[in-house]
Amino acid sequence: MFTGIVQTQATVISLHNNDGVLRLVLSVEKGYLARLDIGASIAVNGCCLTVTHFETSAQDVVGQVHFDVIDETLKLTNLGQLRHGNQVNFERSVTFGTELGGHIVSGHIHCTARIAEIDRPDGNCRLKLTLPQKWLKFIMYKGFVAVNGASLTVGQVDADGFWLHLIPETLTITNMGKAVVGDELNIEVDQQTMTIVNTVENYLRKQSN
Repeated sequence: MFTGIVQTQATVISLHNNDGVLRLVLSVEKGYLARLDIGASIAVNGCCLTVTHFETSAQDVVGQVHFDVIDETLKLTNLGQLRHGNQVNFERSVTFGTELGGHIVSGHIHCTARIAEIDRPDGNCRLKLTLPQKWLKFIMYKGFVAVNGASLTVGQVDADGFWLHLIPETLTITNMGKAVVGDELNIEVDQQTMTIVNTVENYLRKQSN
């Protein structure tokens, strides 16, 4: 479980495909690997991945963390598009007593959304994202959505997508500050919203029968 508050960005230093499994190695400031265990969960671009190995050294300010990414995850997320040197959003899982500054995020990506427009008026940033209609019904004005793992508030909702209004801090701490039109971003819709919409739809369907 995660909060959607991205802690830092990690750098892709190795990608190796082995029998349909992507061996992914990230470099990150070693403070973010403190008290880490094999089998721990870390959100990488919002996708919950299991730590298979990690390395830190007293002489270095950065460490390495390894993951195995299976084919199903590569199909549903943007992790299959990663290249050496790319920056990814990084969040350790919630621990007891953690401040919940965003919203409850599972790390299970539902789909990707494509950046259709970017508007940067006076230092602000507006992104228009398009996504499949199957998932758009769960996107509500002023509701929550996790985008590349970042808990964000939905702006205007259009027939084919929605807008995000990003503050400078979000652009700095996440990789959305480097995003360009055409990029695919991982989307996890709010579980509460999805449950309510599905419950109402099921009720109306039964009433019409």
